[in-house]
Amino acid sequence: MKTVKPKKFLGQHFLKDLDVAQRIADSIDACPALPVVEVGPGMGVLTQFLIRKERPLKVVEVDYESVAYLHKAFPTIEDDIIEDDFLSMNLSRLFDGQPFVLTGNYPYNISSQIFFKMLEYKDNIPCCTGMIQKEVAERIAAAPGKKTYGILSVLIQAWYHVEYLFTVDAEVFNPPPQVKSAVIRLTRNNTTELGCDEKLFKQVVKTTFNQRRKTLRNSIKPILGKDCPLTTEPLFDRRPEQLSIREFIELTNQCANVIR
Repeated sequence: MKTVKPKKFLGQHFLKDLDVAQRIADSIDACPALPVVEVGPGMGVLTQFLIRKERPLKVVEVDYESVAYLHKAFPTIEDDIIEDDFLSMNLSRLFDGQPFVLTGNYPYNISSQIFFKMLEYKDNIPCCTGMIQKEVAERIAAAPGKKTYGILSVLIQAWYHVEYLFTVDAEVFNPPPQVKSAVIRLTRNNTTELGCDEKLFKQVVKTTFNQRRKTLRNSIKPILGKDCPLTTEPLFDRRPEQLSIREFIELTNQCANVIR
C-alpha cells in the first residue's frame, strides 16, 4: 500500500516509533470507558493501538491522501473516518453529544488552536491526551512565576488538571521536527463555575499577557483605560506571570465592576 508523504503546510510529522505510539494510546486509560476522538491520524500509527482499546473511536483527518490510506488500512472503522478540519467542526455532534476523550499526535502548526477548541467544548471533553511541541507542553503545565507561564497555562489550568507525561525525541518522526515533543494529559478538575464572567476572564488573561513584560497597571489599559483609579492598588504593580488563576478571577471581577 502506497505510503503518504508528510505535508509541511499541514504541519505533519508522522510518528514512526511504535513504543511511543503505544504509550500515547495507553495515556487514555486514566479516562476509562469513554469513546475516543483522534485528531490527525496520518497513516494510523496511533490509530492501530487505539482500536485495540475496544472503545468507540472516530478519527478526524483533513488530508485527503491520509484519509484514503486510512480507509484501506482500517476497514473496520471505515464509517468513523471523518475527512474534515477539526478546528471548524461542531464537536457536540460527535457521539450524539456524549463526553469523549480527545487524543492524537497533533499537527504542530495548530496545536495551540486545538486546545482553545477543547476549551470551547470542555463539557464534552473531560479528558485530553496527546503529543505536541515540548515548549507548548511546558507552557500548558507551567506554574505562576515561571517564564513559560502564560495564556495557555491560565486558561487550561482553570478547567483542567495538567500532567506532563514524557518527552519524545525528534528522531522518532518522519520528517524529524526541529524541536522535541512531549505527551501530556489534561483531566477536567472540579470547577463548574469560575466565579466571574468567562468572556471577560479570557480577555483579561490575553490582554495582560500580550504585554507580559509590563506591570498590570499598563497592560490592562486596553480594558480599563489609562486613568482608571483601580490601577493604583498594589495588585497592579505585579506582572501577569505572577498571578495565580484565583487572582486572575479576582482581577476579572474588579474589571467587571469598573466597566459595567
